[in-house]
Amino acid sequence: MINHPVLEKLKSPYGIALLISLVCITLFLLNMDDLLAYRRVSIEQYQWWRLITGNLLHTNDWHLAMNLGGLWAILLLHRQHYTSLGLLLLLLVLCLLQGLGLYFFYPSLLGYVGLSGVLHGLFSYGVIQDCRVGMKSGYLLLLGIIVKVAYEQVQGASPEVIKLIGARVATEAHLVGLISGLLCAGTLLIYQHFYGQCACQNNNSVV
Repeated sequence: MINHPVLEKLKSPYGIALLISLVCITLFLLNMDDLLAYRRVSIEQYQWWRLITGNLLHTNDWHLAMNLGGLWAILLLHRQHYTSLGLLLLLLVLCLLQGLGLYFFYPSLLGYVGLSGVLHGLFSYGVIQDCRVGMKSGYLLLLGIIVKVAYEQVQGASPEVIKLIGARVATEAHLVGLISGLLCAGTLLIYQHFYGQCACQNNNSVV
């Protein structure tokens, strides 16, 4: 078996980030909105894949560049918390929760594209992991993301960003993403807690 530093990187979480980046770029170049964008009417006609795929589309090149830059920045910040498979599963779950959250809680939102909601989920998941391992910066980052999202719910997004991406910023997606990330992190913590207790009980049992 060939062990090459580049191949090892591709099998790491960086490989997953590269895969997601290439998928987003490809879908943007192919202009797949008609088939894959989150559109409430189409989802109600059983096109359920749009709940996930809408997160991978973007309005323009600035929108795409900002979201992919955010993905890599978050990964660099929280790389130590992920395996390649774990990151891939987390991103898939966050994409699904994003679509479901928008569908059930924001019926007036008829269309949506972009990775930003998922990125808010990925970031909030990462800062919870920071807190779990005793990093004090995690608490500050958690407070920061909560304040940011809360501010957006009241004041809306920056006009400069709206102009840059050529569309209204769906701040609802940021809230759904934040909550989704916290739910994923909380679910993992609960699982690890009970799994650890069961492992302890098994180790202490007499055979």
